[in-house]
Amino acid sequence: MGVAPRAVPPSTVSRLPLYLRVLEGLAEQGVTTTSSDQLARLAGVGPAQLRRDLSFLGSHGVRGVGYDVDHLRGRVADALGLGVDLAVVIVGIGNLGHALANYVARGSSGFRVAALVDAAPEVVGSSVAGLVVADVRDLEEVLRRERVALAVLATPADVAQEVCDRLVAAGVRGILTFVPRVLHVPDGVDLRAVDLGTELQILAFHEQRKAAGRA
Repeated sequence: MGVAPRAVPPSTVSRLPLYLRVLEGLAEQGVTTTSSDQLARLAGVGPAQLRRDLSFLGSHGVRGVGYDVDHLRGRVADALGLGVDLAVVIVGIGNLGHALANYVARGSSGFRVAALVDAAPEVVGSSVAGLVVADVRDLEEVLRRERVALAVLATPADVAQEVCDRLVAAGVRGILTFVPRVLHVPDGVDLRAVDLGTELQILAFHEQRKAAGRA
Protein backbone atom coordinates (compact mmCIF):
# COMPACT_ATOMS: atom_id res chain seq x y z
CA MET A 1 0.00 0.00 0.00
CA GLY A 2 1.27 3.48 -0.81
CA VAL A 3 0.78 6.77 -2.48
CA ALA A 4 -1.13 6.80 -5.74
CA PRO A 5 1.27 6.62 -8.69
CA ARG A 6 -0.28 9.62 -10.42
CA ALA A 7 -2.63 12.48 -9.80
CA VAL A 8 -6.19 11.33 -9.12
CA PRO A 9 -8.93 13.37 -10.89
CA PRO A 10 -11.50 15.07 -8.61
CA SER A 11 -14.31 13.04 -10.19
CA THR A 12 -12.53 9.83 -9.21
CA VAL A 13 -11.84 11.12 -5.69
CA SER A 14 -15.57 11.76 -5.28
CA ARG A 15 -16.28 8.07 -6.00
CA LEU A 16 -13.58 6.59 -3.76
CA PRO A 17 -15.63 6.86 -0.53
CA LEU A 18 -18.42 4.94 -2.27
CA TYR A 19 -16.01 2.18 -3.31
CA LEU A 20 -14.64 2.04 0.22
CA ARG A 21 -18.16 1.71 1.69
CA VAL A 22 -18.96 -1.16 -0.69
CA LEU A 23 -15.66 -2.91 0.06
CA GLU A 24 -16.24 -2.60 3.80
CA GLY A 25 -19.69 -4.10 3.34
CA LEU A 26 -18.25 -7.04 1.39
CA ALA A 27 -15.58 -7.59 4.05
CA GLU A 28 -18.23 -7.64 6.78
CA GLN A 29 -20.03 -10.37 4.82
CA GLY A 30 -16.86 -12.45 4.69
CA VAL A 31 -16.30 -11.90 0.96
CA THR A 32 -12.59 -12.13 0.14
CA THR A 33 -12.54 -11.47 -3.62
CA THR A 34 -14.77 -9.47 -5.91
CA SER A 35 -14.96 -8.84 -9.63
CA SER A 36 -15.05 -5.43 -11.26
CA ASP A 37 -18.57 -6.22 -12.47
CA GLN A 38 -19.81 -7.01 -8.95
CA LEU A 39 -18.06 -4.04 -7.36
CA ALA A 40 -19.32 -1.68 -10.07
CA ARG A 41 -22.89 -2.95 -9.70
CA LEU A 42 -22.84 -2.49 -5.93
CA ALA A 43 -21.36 0.99 -6.32
CA GLY A 44 -23.81 2.01 -9.04
CA VAL A 45 -21.19 2.78 -11.70
CA GLY A 46 -20.12 1.11 -14.93
CA PRO A 47 -17.38 -1.55 -14.83
CA ALA A 48 -15.17 0.44 -17.22
CA GLN A 49 -15.50 3.53 -15.02
CA LEU A 50 -14.61 1.53 -11.92
CA ARG A 51 -11.55 -0.03 -13.56
CA ARG A 52 -10.40 3.43 -14.71
CA ASP A 53 -10.85 4.86 -11.22
CA LEU A 54 -8.96 2.03 -9.53
CA SER A 55 -6.15 2.23 -12.09
CA PHE A 56 -5.22 5.62 -10.61
CA LEU A 57 -4.46 3.78 -7.38
CA GLY A 58 -2.31 1.23 -9.18
CA SER A 59 -4.94 -1.47 -8.65
CA HIS A 60 -5.80 -3.51 -11.74
CA GLY A 61 -7.10 -6.78 -10.32
CA VAL A 62 -6.11 -10.22 -11.52
CA ARG A 63 -7.67 -11.59 -14.69
CA GLY A 64 -9.96 -14.49 -13.87
CA VAL A 65 -9.70 -13.77 -10.14
CA GLY A 66 -10.70 -10.16 -9.60
CA TYR A 67 -9.78 -7.95 -6.66
CA ASP A 68 -8.69 -8.99 -3.20
CA VAL A 69 -11.25 -7.18 -1.01
CA ASP A 70 -8.97 -6.48 1.98
CA HIS A 71 -6.07 -5.35 -0.17
CA LEU A 72 -8.20 -3.07 -2.32
CA ARG A 73 -9.94 -1.65 0.74
CA GLY A 74 -6.53 -0.72 2.11
CA ARG A 75 -5.47 0.91 -1.15
CA VAL A 76 -8.62 3.03 -1.30
CA ALA A 77 -8.36 3.99 2.38
CA ASP A 78 -4.72 5.01 1.90
CA ALA A 79 -5.61 7.09 -1.17
CA LEU A 80 -8.24 8.88 0.92
CA GLY A 81 -5.69 9.59 3.63
CA LEU A 82 -7.40 7.34 6.17
CA GLY A 83 -4.26 5.46 7.11
CA VAL A 84 -3.65 7.90 9.96
CA ASP A 85 -5.80 9.04 12.86
CA LEU A 86 -7.28 12.37 11.71
CA ALA A 87 -8.43 14.62 14.54
CA VAL A 88 -11.73 16.40 13.88
CA VAL A 89 -13.31 19.31 15.76
CA ILE A 90 -17.05 19.94 15.51
CA VAL A 91 -18.08 23.54 16.10
CA GLY A 92 -21.75 24.01 16.92
CA ILE A 93 -23.32 21.34 19.11
CA GLY A 94 -27.00 21.88 18.42
CA ASN A 95 -29.20 19.04 17.20
CA LEU A 96 -27.16 18.57 14.01
CA GLY A 97 -23.77 18.92 15.69
CA HIS A 98 -24.85 16.49 18.40
CA ALA A 99 -25.89 13.92 15.78
CA LEU A 100 -22.66 14.40 13.80
CA ALA A 101 -20.54 13.94 16.92
CA ASN A 102 -22.21 10.64 17.72
CA TYR A 103 -22.02 9.47 14.09
CA VAL A 104 -18.28 10.09 13.73
CA ALA A 105 -17.54 8.80 17.24
CA ARG A 106 -19.23 5.48 16.40
CA GLY A 107 -16.26 4.47 14.33
CA SER A 108 -15.87 6.22 10.97
CA SER A 109 -12.52 4.68 10.05
CA GLY A 110 -9.62 7.12 9.97
CA PHE A 111 -11.37 9.86 11.94
CA ARG A 112 -11.44 10.77 15.60
CA VAL A 113 -13.65 13.40 17.17
CA ALA A 114 -10.99 15.24 19.15
CA ALA A 115 -13.07 18.15 20.41
CA LEU A 116 -16.54 19.67 20.48
CA VAL A 117 -17.01 23.43 20.69
CA ASP A 118 -20.05 25.66 21.24
CA ALA A 119 -20.94 29.16 22.44
CA ALA A 120 -24.17 28.47 24.33
CA PRO A 121 -23.67 28.50 28.12
CA GLU A 122 -26.16 25.68 28.55
CA VAL A 123 -24.17 23.48 26.12
CA VAL A 124 -20.60 24.32 27.17
CA GLY A 125 -19.46 21.83 29.80
CA SER A 126 -22.01 19.19 28.85
CA SER A 127 -20.95 15.73 27.67
CA VAL A 128 -21.64 14.57 24.12
CA ALA A 129 -20.24 11.39 22.56
CA GLY A 130 -17.94 11.00 25.54
CA LEU A 131 -16.43 14.49 25.20
CA VAL A 132 -16.94 17.64 27.25
CA VAL A 133 -18.05 20.56 25.05
CA ALA A 134 -15.49 23.38 25.13
CA ASP A 135 -16.22 27.11 24.96
CA VAL A 136 -15.79 28.69 21.52
CA ARG A 137 -13.73 31.40 23.21
CA ASP A 138 -11.05 28.74 23.67
CA LEU A 139 -11.21 27.52 20.07
CA GLU A 140 -7.60 28.27 19.15
CA GLU A 141 -6.26 26.58 22.28
CA VAL A 142 -8.42 23.52 21.61
CA LEU A 143 -7.17 23.28 18.03
CA ARG A 144 -3.55 23.57 19.12
CA ARG A 145 -3.85 21.10 21.99
CA GLU A 146 -5.66 18.43 19.98
CA ARG A 147 -3.66 18.99 16.77
CA VAL A 148 -6.88 19.19 14.80
CA ALA A 149 -6.63 18.40 11.09
CA LEU A 150 -10.26 18.84 10.00
CA ALA A 151 -13.22 20.88 11.20
CA VAL A 152 -16.98 20.48 10.88
CA LEU A 153 -19.09 23.63 11.05
CA ALA A 154 -22.67 23.40 12.31
CA THR A 155 -23.03 26.89 13.76
CA PRO A 156 -25.75 29.50 13.21
CA ALA A 157 -25.29 31.20 9.84
CA ASP A 158 -24.57 34.65 11.27
CA VAL A 159 -21.36 33.54 13.01
CA ALA A 160 -20.19 30.91 10.53
CA GLN A 161 -17.76 33.11 8.56
CA GLU A 162 -16.15 34.43 11.73
CA VAL A 163 -15.63 30.91 13.08
CA CYS A 164 -14.39 29.76 9.68
CA ASP A 165 -11.82 32.58 9.63
CA ARG A 166 -10.61 31.59 13.10
CA LEU A 167 -10.24 27.96 12.04
CA VAL A 168 -8.21 28.94 9.01
CA ALA A 169 -6.03 31.38 10.98
CA ALA A 170 -5.31 28.58 13.47
CA GLY A 171 -4.05 26.30 10.70
CA VAL A 172 -7.06 24.12 9.83
CA ARG A 173 -6.92 23.34 6.11
CA GLY A 174 -10.03 21.18 5.66
CA ILE A 175 -13.53 22.32 6.60
CA LEU A 176 -16.90 20.62 6.12
CA THR A 177 -19.77 23.06 6.57
CA PHE A 178 -23.44 22.34 7.12
CA VAL A 179 -24.23 26.05 7.44
CA PRO A 180 -26.75 27.35 4.85
CA ARG A 181 -24.65 30.27 3.64
CA VAL A 182 -21.70 30.78 1.32
CA LEU A 183 -18.37 30.81 3.16
CA HIS A 184 -15.11 32.16 1.81
CA VAL A 185 -11.70 30.61 2.43
CA PRO A 186 -8.26 31.40 1.01
CA ASP A 187 -6.43 29.27 -1.52
CA GLY A 188 -4.98 26.18 0.05
CA VAL A 189 -8.00 25.52 2.26
CA ASP A 190 -10.46 22.83 1.20
CA LEU A 191 -14.09 23.72 1.91
CA ARG A 192 -16.90 21.22 1.36
CA ALA A 193 -20.49 22.37 1.82
CA VAL A 194 -23.53 20.24 2.59
CA ASP A 195 -26.71 22.29 2.26
CA LEU A 196 -29.75 20.14 2.99
CA GLY A 197 -32.12 22.86 1.80
CA THR A 198 -30.38 23.10 -1.56
CA GLU A 199 -30.40 19.33 -2.03
CA LEU A 200 -34.13 19.18 -1.29
CA GLN A 201 -34.73 21.99 -3.78
CA ILE A 202 -32.86 20.05 -6.45
CA LEU A 203 -34.97 16.98 -5.71
CA ALA A 204 -38.11 19.14 -5.89
CA PHE A 205 -37.00 20.40 -9.32
CA HIS A 206 -36.60 16.86 -10.65
CA GLU A 207 -39.89 15.74 -9.10
CA GLN A 208 -41.68 18.64 -10.76
CA ARG A 209 -40.18 17.67 -14.14
CA LYS A 210 -41.20 14.02 -13.68
CA ALA A 211 -44.72 15.05 -12.65
CA ALA A 212 -45.02 17.25 -15.74
CA GLY A 213 -43.88 14.35 -17.90
CA ARG A 214 -46.47 12.01 -16.39
CA ALA A 215 -49.18 14.60 -16.98
